[in-house]
Amino acid sequence: MTVIERVAGITCTVGESPVWDAIEGAWLWVDIPARRIWRLDGASGTTRHWNTPEMAACMALCDSGGVIAGMETGLFKLALGDAQLAGAAMLAAPPELKAGMRFNDGRCDRQGRFWSGTMVLDMAEARAEGQLFRYSAADGISAPVVSGLIVQNGLCFSPDGRTMYLSDSHGSRQLIWAFDYDPDSGVPSRQRVFVDMNAYPGRPDGAAMDVDGCYWICGNDGGVLLRFTPQGVLDRTIELPLKKPSMCAFGGAGMDTLIVTSISAGAPPGDEWAGATLLVQAGVQGMPEARFRG
Repeated sequence: MTVIERVAGITCTVGESPVWDAIEGAWLWVDIPARRIWRLDGASGTTRHWNTPEMAACMALCDSGGVIAGMETGLFKLALGDAQLAGAAMLAAPPELKAGMRFNDGRCDRQGRFWSGTMVLDMAEARAEGQLFRYSAADGISAPVVSGLIVQNGLCFSPDGRTMYLSDSHGSRQLIWAFDYDPDSGVPSRQRVFVDMNAYPGRPDGAAMDVDGCYWICGNDGGVLLRFTPQGVLDRTIELPLKKPSMCAFGGAGMDTLIVTSISAGAPPGDEWAGATLLVQAGVQGMPEARFRG
């Protein structure tokens, strides 16, 4: 039986990029337009937040402490202080990141390299100017690895790190791709359609990976979590009490809790849980996310 509960007292405009900090026993996620990072203590249930100098859309934990975040003007290392941010240092600003754009979805591969893509802020323009980048402390930021994206999303890596997943969640696309991935070089190849989400409820937004190599995707506008096998076969659907889930992540002491962020902006009338953050007990163990090595 699936058990769903709501994190009390928090409603996000665009909740995104949840991650479990196993060392601290806490969840972190962002509210993009609010320029805010949220923290939920897993044991006490208490929450707190930090304000950021510009919109942070994605982040990953760093092995040296703090987080690496994809923001409006580039990639930043953010130090989370006791009361406020203790520092925000720019790491990279690709020349392809122009005014009116920002980074969107992102996470680390199994080797601790940070991947994130860009998008044009006005989704209604449907401009395919988004690109996917790789960043490492040793090599800096790559040239664009994948181009022609409208709303980059759905980054995930298989348990063995040899398959990379990527989606475009724009309504005119709604595709999830798989790539062969070379863990040594960090180079993806052989792009192919993994799932055409036009055949399923919702647009493909943020994703998570379980220990069986199954890919969990938020069906934004469809109010569902969908689980696809490594062969791209849908084998589980979890209906959610909100319409716009945005991203999911595994965590908790047993790595068997899914946290799901959501969006209140543009939610339909009557969606009382729009913008809520959910904790979902789905009876599945997830893969821990690698920290950025820098």
